[in-house]
Amino acid sequence: MNSKVLNINSLVLAYLGDAIYEFYIRKYLISKNIAKVNELQKDAINYVSAKAQSSFLEKMMSQNFLKEDEINIVKRARNHKSHASPKNTDIVTYKKATGLEALIGFLYMQNDKERIEEIMNFIVGD
Repeated sequence: MNSKVLNINSLVLAYLGDAIYEFYIRKYLISKNIAKVNELQKDAINYVSAKAQSSFLEKMMSQNFLKEDEINIVKRARNHKSHASPKNTDIVTYKKATGLEALIGFLYMQNDKERIEEIMNFIVGD
């Protein structure tokens, strides 16, 4: 594990992870041959909302899908003090979603695209 990556602020990892996560979801939805942008946007909400991300994280945790070091990244991000107030959800859901995004950002910075694929496949059910 790269210690430089571990020293990156977990909210910065979540910021990056949010973009990577959304990219994978968009790519997945397009691969389902959805041709209308409005429909793509509507379907994306089922994956990219804080509520959805939180529930995917809970499912991965309950099925022991995540490795110990990945759980530590999630917890670090989830427990990070933030001054942002969530728009459409409660703080617990928001922090869980932030944890998942930070994990994706961390794995990307580690150049572990294979593990990102595994996690995203878990999320989309492939």
